[in-house]
Amino acid sequence: MPQDAGEQDGEGGVDASQTAHTALAAKRKGSFLATMRAVFWSFFGVRKGKHSTDDEATLNPLHVVFAGLLGAAIFIAVLIVIVKLVLANVVV
Repeated sequence: MPQDAGEQDGEGGVDASQTAHTALAAKRKGSFLATMRAVFWSFFGVRKGKHSTDDEATLNPLHVVFAGLLGAAIFIAVLIVIVKLVLANVVV
């Protein structure tokens, strides 16, 4: 009986499409610094079309997710520090 795309095979519980996506992500050779740079510019919404297509071909998706979470955490921390500095200087 043929398996559906969502079914798991009998060898370790991972289907073939999931294994193929993982292998493809592992083959991408984009450095983490290049990923951080791409995510930084993406936060501003400024990314040229050529660079975006290059990023899609070279950056590791796992690096992109981690860099996005790291960038968001840094952004929130900077906002908290700015608010604390402003509120500390307010005369009541």
